[in-house]
Amino acid sequence: MNSSKNIILNHTEIQHKIRRIAYQIYESNVNETEVILAGVDSKGYILAKKLKSNLDKISDLKITLCKVIIDKKNPQTEIKTSISPKDYSNKSIVLVDDVLNSGSTLIYGVKHFLDVPLKQFKTAVLVNRNHKKYPVKADFKGISLSTSLHEHVEVVLEGKAFEVYLE
Repeated sequence: MNSSKNIILNHTEIQHKIRRIAYQIYESNVNETEVILAGVDSKGYILAKKLKSNLDKISDLKITLCKVIIDKKNPQTEIKTSISPKDYSNKSIVLVDDVLNSGSTLIYGVKHFLDVPLKQFKTAVLVNRNHKKYPVKADFKGISLSTSLHEHVEVVLEGKAFEVYLE
């Protein structure tokens, strides 16, 4: 089988998508003083850090980063966060991941945060794939792709050149 990688987004395009998502997050939280960016470990958390950097430049919102540790192969297991529930109670949360595939990571992530009262809950992804197993949507997305179940989206957010591939 020929395994070929097609670049979907290059470094510059990813930077533009992150900036646009940051503006959308700011617009939806313009009346808030603090927003929790809860990034799914590891690439979702890297994306959350990049969103925080952009939000710090464009807004006066207090942005708190939260790392969300989910076993993506078995998301029903206990989910851990780097901040305690009292630190995100009654706040606006954006759950961030790199790719929305089946929706299982996001839906279990959402379920975890619903144990406390929240002001608002949104989701953000860099790549939204249009075939999901669960009824979860990305409120903020960089790009939507109609892909086959056999195709794989790879997001690279390390090093000097960020890229999104379809293989």
